[in-house]
Amino acid sequence: MTDTTGILTLDCTSAGLRCPNRKRALQFASDLLAEHHPQVSAHILFDSLMERERLGSTGLGEGVAIPHCRLEGAPIMAALIVLDEAVDFDAPDGQPVDLLYVLVVPPEETSAHLDILATLAELFGADTDRKALRSASDAAELYDTFANAIARNQHVKAG
Repeated sequence: MTDTTGILTLDCTSAGLRCPNRKRALQFASDLLAEHHPQVSAHILFDSLMERERLGSTGLGEGVAIPHCRLEGAPIMAALIVLDEAVDFDAPDGQPVDLLYVLVVPPEETSAHLDILATLAELFGADTDRKALRSASDAAELYDTFANAIARNQHVKAG
């Protein structure tokens, strides 16, 4: 099992972000990740995320999306963002998205990529976890809420 909490840092967490659309949200995430991972180009990351969205929406439903891509030379990294107002993400349930977990993995990390996506799908599938994340008042509270939810879910699996 990949340590999902070790991938996300407080610096790459944002609560209450105002973005008018999916493109701007992904642009913000790309800039945020590149700022804290200087070996990654924000422009290349944004293009990779948009290319993945063109293949099919990463919206899961219930207002959640997990935009993700594979990027050569990148470490496994993530950003967690709660939008101030939900935006259209072409989610299967038609609901706009306000909760995004942006995931970037190098191409050779297929197993880790799938492990992380499975862990996130489980976490975001729980109504109580989604509500708790959305109610976070700032990045620090959002980060702590996410870390606690991941730890709780992993403890339940191990128990």
